[in-house]
Amino acid sequence: MNKSGLIEALSKKLNLTEKKAIDVVNLVFKGFTDELKNGGRIEIRGFGSFVVKEYGSYTGRNPKTGTKIKVEP
Repeated sequence: MNKSGLIEALSKKLNLTEKKAIDVVNLVFKGFTDELKNGGRIEIRGFGSFVVKEYGSYTGRNPKTGTKIKVEP
């Protein structure tokens, strides 16, 4: 499911206009984004948790060519 699918499902399930469903989804995503930007953690029991992790650069591979590449943080 993507964002538009979530909006459509909310609209149908809760009998909301598309505009109101868009507002709800945007409000939730903004709350998540703000929390993560401030170094917080989001936990939704039964679904998952989200946290921003900092990491250094590493050597990866281009999946199409197999060429080694440096991946920057």
